[in-house]
Amino acid sequence: MLPASEALTEIRRGAHEILLESELLDKLNSGRSLRIKAGFDPTAPDLHLGHTVLLNKLRQFQEFGHEAIFLIGDFTGMIGDPTGKNITRKPLTRDEVIENAKTYEAQIFKILDPEKTLVMFNSSWMNAMDAAGLVQLASQHTVARMLERDDFDKRYSTGQPIAIHEFLYPLIQGYDSVALKADVELGGTDQKFNLLVGRELQRHYGLAQQVVLTMPILEGLDGVQKMSKSLGNYIGIADAPDEMFGKIMSISDELMWRYFELLSFRPAGEIAALRSAVVEGANPRDIKFELAKEIVARFHSGQAADVAMRGFIERFQRGALPDDMPEVELVGPAAGLPIANLLRDAGLTSSTSEALRMLGQGAVRIDGNRVDDRAFVLQAPATVVAQVGKRRCARIKLVSA
Repeated sequence: MLPASEALTEIRRGAHEILLESELLDKLNSGRSLRIKAGFDPTAPDLHLGHTVLLNKLRQFQEFGHEAIFLIGDFTGMIGDPTGKNITRKPLTRDEVIENAKTYEAQIFKILDPEKTLVMFNSSWMNAMDAAGLVQLASQHTVARMLERDDFDKRYSTGQPIAIHEFLYPLIQGYDSVALKADVELGGTDQKFNLLVGRELQRHYGLAQQVVLTMPILEGLDGVQKMSKSLGNYIGIADAPDEMFGKIMSISDELMWRYFELLSFRPAGEIAALRSAVVEGANPRDIKFELAKEIVARFHSGQAADVAMRGFIERFQRGALPDDMPEVELVGPAAGLPIANLLRDAGLTSSTSEALRMLGQGAVRIDGNRVDDRAFVLQAPATVVAQVGKRRCARIKLVSA
């Protein structure tokens, strides 16, 4: 097992906050295998790279000799996580939860070591809890404390309804840590309140308190909003190799380093060397190739990554997209920016008339896909590579007005 101080240095990499770091060091120094928990509600059948930020950190703990607990929130999924929502989420049915959960194990073991992973369902203990037990659990937290949560506070102050069952979500997530006797719980920065509830409940039940480790929220392809399937800015870990490769190549050069930090398994020193290479004149596109190959190989194979790269080069690099492709930032109205206006404002056509003509000729591509629909509208925020003919192209970042 890696010495505690060295393990802590690696664990800090990419982490947003560790509460409390001194407690984590003590736990690492104990020499025992720690129980590292991360929970996922099966709200959709497919995981995306945003989810893997936590999975990668779980894998790191496994490499240091600890046990990863992948908790599927089949019970909490029927409540609906209110985190970051300005309206009450529609709860999933039991059938929807079970159907989505079925796909998770096959996906997570592309990252996690099955021999060091415990897959659990929180219905295992929550279904056994009677009404009296749930009332007792609810007594451990006050309404005032619940309203300290930013999203609850905003909804309450603006008159948006908050259903009583939504208050149960952080309590049940916290109780999961009691049931599992978790040493460490991982979550996104938006989960901090819920993770701290777990610490409080463990103390109430006479258990050693878990360390809370929050990870940054990964931005989606637009570089603005969190990666989300509902926003269409995601890279699914079940995406086909060529689709996954192309999506990664579409991100901005600046966002590439964020992806390296949170998604790559390369040592920090190696990533720093890649940064230095770009500063010294290396083409960022070539560095992005390395990122895309690593991610595709992880979820498919090295051979699939090589094939995807060759396909990408054939589609985009043979004189189609120059190395010095310009980047343009445009402001889009709430209703979105029509394709003809987008091409004109980005300087790819001299007028909307020319843009419409090029659309009619099939000479317009967005992220490599031919667009001939004159009614196509791009919604902000978004970042796309637009191409007109063989030689006119630009990476366009569309922001909200």
